[in-house]
Amino acid sequence: MTSQSRSELISKLNGMIHDCLKDYVSRDEPLAILDFPDIRNCGDSAIWLGEMAYLKDRFGKRPDYVSRLYDFSADELKRRVPTGPIFIHGGGNFGDIWVAHQDFRESIMERFPDRQIIQFPQSIHYSSPERIEQSKRAIGRHKNFVLLVRDEESKEFSEKHFDCTVRLCPDMAFAIGPLPERATQIPVLAMLREDAERVGGTDRTIPSDIPVEDWITESKRKVDIAKKLGVASAYLALKPSEVALRRLDAAAHNRFERGISQISRARAIVTDRLHVHICSLLLGRPHAVLDNSYGKIRRFMNAFSGGTDLSYKATSLEDGIEWARRQAAKGRVDAKEAVSLRA
Repeated sequence: MTSQSRSELISKLNGMIHDCLKDYVSRDEPLAILDFPDIRNCGDSAIWLGEMAYLKDRFGKRPDYVSRLYDFSADELKRRVPTGPIFIHGGGNFGDIWVAHQDFRESIMERFPDRQIIQFPQSIHYSSPERIEQSKRAIGRHKNFVLLVRDEESKEFSEKHFDCTVRLCPDMAFAIGPLPERATQIPVLAMLREDAERVGGTDRTIPSDIPVEDWITESKRKVDIAKKLGVASAYLALKPSEVALRRLDAAAHNRFERGISQISRARAIVTDRLHVHICSLLLGRPHAVLDNSYGKIRRFMNAFSGGTDLSYKATSLEDGIEWARRQAAKGRVDAKEAVSLRA
């Protein structure tokens, strides 16, 4: 896949994002975004930064109110955003794996029955029929909920069970746009989940020369410093109303940079994380893709991002490692030839 075709794919997906969202945002009306991902997972920060980039690039605006799960204030939302849409951060927590987020989402529908609520793109997964019914009742009572989903299976499920507008939309991280090339340090990196969406047990067999990592380890001190600098920037810009937003934005930038620095070390990557796949596309880095526990990555690739030379749907971990080794060796040869030509 050439750099130009990578740019074309990202541009195409950004156009699809805008087609889904343009009717719900205006330059003159305030908006809120709830459920900021103040967590270690770099992928959630990539989604957040894509949401911010979309609003800035398309509408020249920022959210007027943001909150995390645990510091949400209905009174503050009403004060800052008395009219206009309420957006909920996107990702892969719609359903009953990450229950706290679903509980929060349904509580917002109950508290704001007369406001339009738009769910940024999500993957849907339920195991419990009882929880499906609970979500169905919450959405049915609200009457003005818009659900954006990241794959056809989620769309079919939502249209079957939920009485709301459902639209197929790419992940918001693509709104970040192409990332500049970075120097590599190692041939292959395995970026594999260690959380509730991991496939298999602890007996992964991986060659000793391949580092095995996840991107949920962080320095709390560095994130705290980033947050404080974000707060200071709001006061220096004489925008005290942006203190909360700039603090959280700074944390997201810190985490995103950590993740990009981590994966860009390798000439090729093996992963079962959706946003390692997406960020590898933004970087132009070849990567072999396994799946998570419920098929989220393959479903997304089938809908939007599959079929490129940069990504390979591996049939097993061993198959993915073998493909990544070949890509890393090819990348090393290409780099040597480029140096030779410049000389």
